[in-house]
Amino acid sequence: MKANNELVEELFAAGAHLGHKTNRVHPKARKYIYTIENGVSIIDLTQTAALLKEAKEFVDKLAAENKVLLVVMTKRMSSVKVNEVCQKTGLPYINVKWPAGLLTNFDNIMKNVKQLKTMREEKLAGEWEKFVKHEQVALSKNLNRLERLYGGIATLEKLPDALFVVDIKKEKNAVKEAREKNIPVVAIADTNINPDLVDYPIPANDDSPVSIEYFVNEIVEAYNKGKK
Repeated sequence: MKANNELVEELFAAGAHLGHKTNRVHPKARKYIYTIENGVSIIDLTQTAALLKEAKEFVDKLAAENKVLLVVMTKRMSSVKVNEVCQKTGLPYINVKWPAGLLTNFDNIMKNVKQLKTMREEKLAGEWEKFVKHEQVALSKNLNRLERLYGGIATLEKLPDALFVVDIKKEKNAVKEAREKNIPVVAIADTNINPDLVDYPIPANDDSPVSIEYFVNEIVEAYNKGKK
C-alpha cells in the first residue's frame, strides 16, 4: 500500500483536488473541503487518500469473495476508457446510458441482454445469410443498438454485489436504484453533491478525464488484486 504522502502527491498530479465553485457546493460536501481559492473549492486530499484506501479495501474483499462489481460511468469524455479497462478485466460496465430498472427490474432488463446474446450467436452461425440485404441491415442496426446499451452487462447473470460510480449527480438513477436494493456504492464524490448518498465516497474531481482515469484504474486494479 502506498504511503499517504505519496498518494496525496499522485492525487494532486491528477487534479483530484479541484472541486466546484462555492455557489455550487453541496452543504454535506463541505467536510471534505480544505480551502477556497479564487471562488473554487479545494478538496482535502488527505481525506481523499484515506477514503480511497477504504474503498479499495472494500473492492479487494469483494473480489476475493467472488462478488461482482458493476462500473457505471456514462460521461462521454471517459466512456471509451471505461470500456477499455473493463473489457480487459472482464468487469461488467455501463458507459452509454443507465438502463432504467437495471437493479429494480433486473429480470426485464435481462430479456434485452438475452436478445443481444441470441442475435450475436445467430449472426456468428451465419443464420442471417438467409435474409435479403435490407433485412440484414435492419438486423445489424438492432444488434448495434443492443450492443451499445447492453454490451457491457452481457456477462451479468445476477444483480451486482456493488457499484462503482463516477459522478453521483449524473448517475443519480443508478445510485437511487442501488439504495432501494441495498447494494453498496463506491463513488467519486465531487463537491456539488451529497456524499452521504453512497457507502464509500471518494471526495475528488469527477470532471477531469485525468482524475477520472486515475480513480477508475485504482478501483479496477484493487478488484483485480482481490481476484488473484
